[in-house]
Amino acid sequence: MYKSIRTKLKLNNQQKTLLAQHAGYSRWVYNWGLSLWNAVYKDGYKPNISCGMLRKRKLREVFTNHTKPLYPWMKNLSSKVYQYALLNLGEAFTHVL
Repeated sequence: MYKSIRTKLKLNNQQKTLLAQHAGYSRWVYNWGLSLWNAVYKDGYKPNISCGMLRKRKLREVFTNHTKPLYPWMKNLSSKVYQYALLNLGEAFTHVL
């Protein structure tokens, strides 16, 4: 038998805005990584499954060093958001390949 607990967040307007910004940030980073990966894959790069960690690390490095500085609004949001977005993207690639 399973039991569940229902919880309702009571957020003020500032918290709602911040939550929405973080969700949008995560979606933006995931789609950025996906488009980059698709472009590389279309060019003929086909990775093997064993280099999954390397792939995730490389995406994170490219994002941190080259893409993030171009968007100043990202400085106001948590860095964990983009790290988890790219981690989830890497996991998705691992399950597909």
